[in-house]
Amino acid sequence: MGFAAIVVAAGSGSRAGGDKQWRVVGDRPMVRWSVDALLTAGADSVVVVVAPGAEARAAEALAGLSGWRTVAGGAARADSVRAGLAALEVADDTPVLIHDAARPFLNSAVINRLLAALNDADGALPALPVADSLRRGVEGLVVGGIDRDGLWRAQTPQAFRLKTIRDAYVAWTESEAPTDEAAVVERAGGRVRLVEGDAHLMKLTYPEDFAMAEALLPKTTRIGQGYDVHRWGPGASVWLCGVEIPHDQTLIGHSDADAGLHALTDAILGAIADGDIGDHFPPSDPQWKGASSDRFLVYAADRVTARGGRIVNVDVTLICEQPKVKPHRQAMRERLADLLKLPLDAVSVKATTTEGLGFTGRGEGLAAQAVVLVELPA
Repeated sequence: MGFAAIVVAAGSGSRAGGDKQWRVVGDRPMVRWSVDALLTAGADSVVVVVAPGAEARAAEALAGLSGWRTVAGGAARADSVRAGLAALEVADDTPVLIHDAARPFLNSAVINRLLAALNDADGALPALPVADSLRRGVEGLVVGGIDRDGLWRAQTPQAFRLKTIRDAYVAWTESEAPTDEAAVVERAGGRVRLVEGDAHLMKLTYPEDFAMAEALLPKTTRIGQGYDVHRWGPGASVWLCGVEIPHDQTLIGHSDADAGLHALTDAILGAIADGDIGDHFPPSDPQWKGASSDRFLVYAADRVTARGGRIVNVDVTLICEQPKVKPHRQAMRERLADLLKLPLDAVSVKATTTEGLGFTGRGEGLAAQAVVLVELPA
């Protein structure tokens, strides 16, 4: 069944810190989740209602999608819905879904239930039964209970035929703010059917809601492994895992030769299949001569963030006879935790020797290996 849709994205989002409709959830701006879901479900046209002057932000957030257009909204939500309805150029009997951009996890199953419900009703909305006990409170004290029998939590999108919702808004008293479109149609005498909602269709209102949304997103885990070697040469100190350690030698390399950071950088890049440290910071480029390797690590971590992912934990092993790592291990862990914005218990640094065997055992060089676990949107 063909249908049209309105996505209301004109609010200030002040309770979430402002401009929440443009905030990235998972790997995309929040408004894109809804527009993409509606188009995927078969919407013939989608009107995105934005604040005046926000058209360029919408174009950036929805780049690559077709079948949508923007219109400027009003001061109140009802004004924005009216603007969206006025912008629709479809037949009067076309089903129209009106959705809040603040509910990003819309799916086709909910959309199909809404459209089917319009066969014998003037409107439809997804809803969930109230499961929690309800109490009335005054000044922080309970003053009574509320029977939750027959109570439902209304969600969006809400569905109506175009003429039904347009006529209902014409009849609505301008001085009164409707709670939602279902209230407008009910007031006009229409029958609005409840259909099964979806717990994932939560409204993101407060800052903590975004953490909940991220937790609900399907994810995939990736493991990356890195290995690096540098030879010893004349010097007075050595950099390992971002910490300078006094020593009678130093590691030789184009940058600061921090083998621990190099191995960890490669592990992160490997987890997201993004090449290796040499691809991004070639030793043939003079700008990286003597560079601090923490720049490489932060760059790799930012590549994970840009893909909507996060680093879960890291584990670095330094393989050498000298210097002694244990006295500096805590400082290394703290430095890595700071660079990667990780809790300390998600960062491991340890050291081992090769019992005098091989190039590390002979004191010719130092090796480092690293393993990282990364979560990415599925």
